[in-house]
Amino acid sequence: MPNHAVADTGFSIRPATADDAETIHRAIIDLAAYLGEQDRAVSQVEDFRRFGFGPDAAFSCLIAEADGAFAGLSLFFPVFSTWLGKPGVYVQDLYVSPAARGRGVGEALLAATAAWSQARGGAYLRLSVDAENRNAKAFYARLGIGWNENEHAHAAYEATFEALASRQTRQE
Repeated sequence: MPNHAVADTGFSIRPATADDAETIHRAIIDLAAYLGEQDRAVSQVEDFRRFGFGPDAAFSCLIAEADGAFAGLSLFFPVFSTWLGKPGVYVQDLYVSPAARGRGVGEALLAATAAWSQARGGAYLRLSVDAENRNAKAFYARLGIGWNENEHAHAAYEATFEALASRQTRQE
């Protein structure tokens, strides 16, 4: 996806590069602080540089800029629906800087993310919202991105993840 201006908004969206790792990290830390979860955000700049770029990148990221300054990001990765038989995209983090809020940056980032997926055969976009983030819930509802009452996200982190992974080692 080449850099492109978003019509009549004063900002542009471009793919992130490894040089953006520090900006991406700072946005994620700011997002965690906004949610009151700063103690849980333990990632480092090098994690984004290592896992986000190169032939085996674990994620993709689009950066919005206004007048050359960072305005927001969409960090996402490809997923696949076995029921649809089609790929899609999972938005892990959508962040808009406080100075850029209310200018359509978030909507433009989601549209660009959906277009990125669609260009690769994608047919859907998924994301999760922090249970207490009412502003995000209202924003997604305005865009028609609905809450799926039939699903509940489950996750294994830290000790639970390690224990699960070690079961494979014991079975070998």
